[in-house]
Parts: sequence; C-alpha cells; structure tokens
Amino acid sequence: MQIFRHPDPAQWAALQQRPLPDSNAAVLARAGEIFDEVARRGDEALRQYAAELDGVPTLSDLLVSPAELAAGAAQVPPALQAAIRQARHNIEAFHAAQRPAEVEAVVETMPGVRCWRRSVAVPRVGLYIPGGSAPLFSTLLMLGVPARLAGCRQIVLCTPPSRGTGHIAPAILFAAHELGLTTIVKAGGAQAVAALTVGTATVPAVDKIFGPGNRYVTAAKQLAAQRGVAIDMPAGPSEVLVIADASANPVFVAADLLSQAEHGPDSQVVLLTDSEAILTQVVAELARQLPLLPRAEIARQALVESRAVLLPDGAAMLEFSNQYAPEHLILAVATPEDLAAGIINAGSVFMGHFTPEAVGDYASGTNHTLPTGGYARAYSGVSLDSFYKKITFQQLAPAGLAALAPVVETMAEAEGLRAHAQAVAVRRLALAQQ
Repeated sequence: MQIFRHPDPAQWAALQQRPLPDSNAAVLARAGEIFDEVARRGDEALRQYAAELDGVPTLSDLLVSPAELAAGAAQVPPALQAAIRQARHNIEAFHAAQRPAEVEAVVETMPGVRCWRRSVAVPRVGLYIPGGSAPLFSTLLMLGVPARLAGCRQIVLCTPPSRGTGHIAPAILFAAHELGLTTIVKAGGAQAVAALTVGTATVPAVDKIFGPGNRYVTAAKQLAAQRGVAIDMPAGPSEVLVIADASANPVFVAADLLSQAEHGPDSQVVLLTDSEAILTQVVAELARQLPLLPRAEIARQALVESRAVLLPDGAAMLEFSNQYAPEHLILAVATPEDLAAGIINAGSVFMGHFTPEAVGDYASGTNHTLPTGGYARAYSGVSLDSFYKKITFQQLAPAGLAALAPVVETMAEAEGLRAHAQAVAVRRLALAQQ
C-alpha cells in the first residue's frame, strides 16, 4: 500500500482518486456492436457470443429447463444450502421492513385539492448475475429477494454459462430455486444486457436492469439507459475504507482490507488511522496474510493503488471519509456511534470491531449492491424502493378548481403558455355558468 503521514488537507483530493480505468471509448464501441447484433439477430447472436466469449460452442437451449434447475440445485452441499437459506431469511427480514404503504396519506393542499402518491412495482425487471470464476449467488439473493417482495410481475435472470459445459453454477440455480425464479437465461456480458433491453424470441425485454459486471456489462448498462431502460445505479470497481483508532485489531483490519482487494485488480482499499502503531502493524499484517490467499495476485494488484493515511484525529478521518464517499465504510474504533453520527457519504457502514464488511456482502440482511466511485455522495444502495416507482395522483373538487384557477392562469400567462391557462379557464367559466 502507498503510505502517507499527515498529508496537508490540500492534498486529500489527490489521495482520494480511484484507479484510472482503461479507455472507455473502445469498451463502449464494442458494447454498441454487441447491442446492434443482438437487436438484429436476437437468439442467434446470443448463441454466437456464447461460443466466442463464453467458450460454449453448442448452446441449443438458452433457457434453463425445470429439470436443469432441479438437478443443478440438488448439487449444492447441505451446509451451503443452509447458509443460503439463512442469508435469504435475513435479507428478507430487513427488506420487508422497508415495504411502503400502497397509498400514502392524502394531502389536501388547499380546500378541494387532494393529492397523494401510490407505490407500484416495476412490472418487468432483469437481474444480471456474474458467473465465471466467482458465481455471485449472493448477489442473486440481494436482488431477487426485494424483487419478489415488491411484487414485480416478471423477473428475468441472466447469468453466463460455464465455459465448455454450458451449465449454470449450481449455487446460482439453488438460490434461484429458493426464490421461485423460473426464467433463467444462459447469457452473460454485454449481450445479456442487450437482450434484456431489446428483447429476443427467448429473452423478454424488461423495464429495469439490476446487477454488477465487468466493464463491458457496465458499458452495456449505460447503453441500455440511453435506450430508455432504467438501471440500478452507475457501477464501478469495489472499494472499502477503514477508519481505525488505537483500539483496532490490526489482524482484523488487514483481513478486511484484503477481503475487498481480492474482488479484482482495480478494487481499491483505504486505511485511515490516527495511530502510528496501528498503521505499522496493519501494513505488516497485510504482508503476512496476503500470500495465504488463493486470489493473492489479484489482491496484490489492487494494493498497488491503495492507500494507508495517518491523520491527526477522528474528526480528520471522518472528514476525509465523507469526501471520499466509500462504497463500504468500516468503523474499527472504540466508540463507532460517535463517528457514525457524522457520516453523510457512504454506501453501507460497518460499526465496531466485530462487524466485518463480509457480513454485509452475504448475510447480515442489508443489501450489498452499493454505489461505488464516489457515487455515494448522491446515490443510495439497492433497496426495496429500487423495485418500486411512485405515481402521484390529484383530484380537484369544483370548489378546489375555482380556488386554484387564478393561481394557475396567472403563472401560465407569465410563462407564455396560453393553452395551459386556457385548460383551466374553460373549466372555471363552465363552473360559473352552472
């Protein structure tokens, strides 16, 4: 890790820079080509990309059959089945508590003018779940549980088939079975996002797409948004920031940093501490623990662009963190409640020495689909609300229209929108003639 001791606040912005991504122009261009091919050739293009990009030369059926679903789910060891069920229970309990009233309180903004808002589930949603070397069945729980709770009428799952076999990872199939998902498409990458956007003979088009992925998936989601399909949020490499005081356990802190670094070589981890001893000990622990990891080389690459920063006190660490706006924020301090009150920019916060970020990734109940790259300054993570849209309603009684008409007419005339004023005036005159 890069180490900085008591940097001047004027230098903080430079220290808060994320790793620079590869040129996005070429990635967007390639994703655009894939979009065009899927729009033009549909399922045929999906099979072609399965052969070219996923190493599955003969993919006869793009959909997982009921028999495949049952057989794949049955391969999951009992211990993992139990873990997935417990995680689902916790995620469901947390998200169910977010369920809004179907109709919010009716507000009479003035006599005879009633306004209210109703929550309606997004009808058709697409869930993109990465496969490959790390099939993210946990992400399927994070997205599938709130989609089912919200009551989305159609849920389409896209996930890439395993290279060579064309099968979907058993843990993903088990999680899908537990959630009652039946439309499971063997497609990954930008081509899956394109199929969910434009629709094919096999893949239904959806209204909103959720889920993480590589840079091609991210680019494809940007293209989907340009074509009128909503996406969950801007996505980028994963990250964690740890605030650690003298009470922190350096073994714990190093493990937390590495747990995020192993996501990918472009992940970033940041340590803030006001203790020279903790700084030194954590760096030593990183060196000790890193070689023990199966994904050590990936984590090592991530550490190259990661930073450990010594700051004077908790107030400075909190200010630095709020400026950075981390996806994950761990408060490895003696009294995390004191710092928590001042947090304004973070995706998800993990408080105290016994709350590792990994519990939020899997099973505490909160959602792990979170804003990265500083987007936590303005975006929230995925929640039950992400699967709803809010529709406003208003209803005016004759007396309400009569009272509100002069206001609307005056404002419309001032903006030069005569037809707006007229739409109110003709009703006002009709009422006056009654």
